[in-house]
Amino acid sequence: MNRRDFLAASSTTLALTASGAAAGTPASVTGTVHEGTVVPDAPITVAGRSVAVYTTAAGTGNRLAATGTLRFQRIDQLRDSTVRVFVDPARRFQTVLGVGGAITDAAAETYAKLPAARRREVIRAYYDANDGIGYTLARTSIHSCDFSSASYTYVREGDRDLRSFSIDHDMRFRIPLIRQAMTAADGKLTLFGSPWSPPAFMKDTGDMLHGGKLRPEFRQPWASYFAKFIKAYATAGVPVWGISVQNEPMAKQRWESCIFSAEDERDFVKDFLGPTLQEQGLGGTKIIVWDHNRDLVYQRASVILRDPDAAKHVWGIGYHWYETFGGNEAMYDNVRLVREAFPDKHLIFTEGCAESFRADRLQDWKLGELYGRSMINDFNCGTVGWTDWNILLDDTGGPNHAGNFCFAPVHADTRTGELTYTNAYYYIGHFSKFVRPGARRIAASLSRSTLLATAFVNPDGKVAAVVMNASDAAVTYLLCIDGHAAEVTSPAHSMQTLVV
Repeated sequence: MNRRDFLAASSTTLALTASGAAAGTPASVTGTVHEGTVVPDAPITVAGRSVAVYTTAAGTGNRLAATGTLRFQRIDQLRDSTVRVFVDPARRFQTVLGVGGAITDAAAETYAKLPAARRREVIRAYYDANDGIGYTLARTSIHSCDFSSASYTYVREGDRDLRSFSIDHDMRFRIPLIRQAMTAADGKLTLFGSPWSPPAFMKDTGDMLHGGKLRPEFRQPWASYFAKFIKAYATAGVPVWGISVQNEPMAKQRWESCIFSAEDERDFVKDFLGPTLQEQGLGGTKIIVWDHNRDLVYQRASVILRDPDAAKHVWGIGYHWYETFGGNEAMYDNVRLVREAFPDKHLIFTEGCAESFRADRLQDWKLGELYGRSMINDFNCGTVGWTDWNILLDDTGGPNHAGNFCFAPVHADTRTGELTYTNAYYYIGHFSKFVRPGARRIAASLSRSTLLATAFVNPDGKVAAVVMNASDAAVTYLLCIDGHAAEVTSPAHSMQTLVV
């Protein structure tokens, strides 16, 4: 099934049983959400209920396809199986904020070059909860990042008082795209912004690129810049739910970048950013710290959150997946440790993508499996939201002024208007379409097998279990809930969502 077949079929198949088609507004994720909670007064009884199976599988035409309806039977009536996925809806963990991707300058500029029909297709594919995959979370940059055609800021160089502040640049491409996404998502789009660098005149290097640090005397003007960004976007009809302090604060890049030590970030939040947002009437804006890789996430969280005057301003800790460079294993346990040590704060995956774009890899099945592996483990470790990088790039993996071209779930040939959907789009969709804002992660446990799994109960009471098979062989297993089981076959190199 190609992408347009999927869109045409979805309104008559997927929409009938998608667990979150009318799940309501984005959840208000507050308080202690990480500890497991037994809910004895709200049992989910599966006797007599069916299991709707949706499958994306290599070597087939199945892409988020409805591939069967199964029935539960008592476990003692089924043949023994060495592979079982146990799901316990009574044990509930974090509340899901949403799943989505970044609306960057690169995405918006590429989008603007497409024919009108293709633009409508992109919006529908990403943000329509029935006919698409129902994104509800978005990230954008505070002025330019590497995925912009050029470097720019919202003020004239040297304007310490920010009198020239204007988001006119974003009004051309980016904000119109965000508005269309909001409309397609029925207003249920939670947006957060991240800066890659302060303006050059605020830094000790006088350069937005190549690292450098914020000069101490510009900490207050920089905090005020955040407030102006939030207010300007609100005036443009785009509410900003949250902001992160600095994208990748320990990375000196050839593009926009700025170094913040843990102590620097702590003190900036405590003494400048947090108080400024409060004074400007923006105290409800969520502040996300770190916004870098899993490898140092615990160290960063511990330094900032041990200080109660900083911690009171912090909603949560953002993280990326790029610690896997050089063949290192993804450090999921570091994320889990942050959840255990700071259960009153939230975890949010803020960026990930496959790098080093090559057109001949657009159909590489490993792209989707990279996402599936991360999303299952990250949710199991306690994250409340998962944000991909660019939603759309051109056929070079850009535009990008620094030349570090990357993959997106969808690529566009801006000369022909043709769209290419990688399997990453479908793998992400197994979460975003069926695990809606306000869902609670529930216990999911695997017996000995090569499978990966996680599970959720949605606000409408439906259970969605996501199972991934990255092996070369099909695996037959029992999905076990409440003393009953349904026998499922997971094809080789596949992702499935099972809706109960």
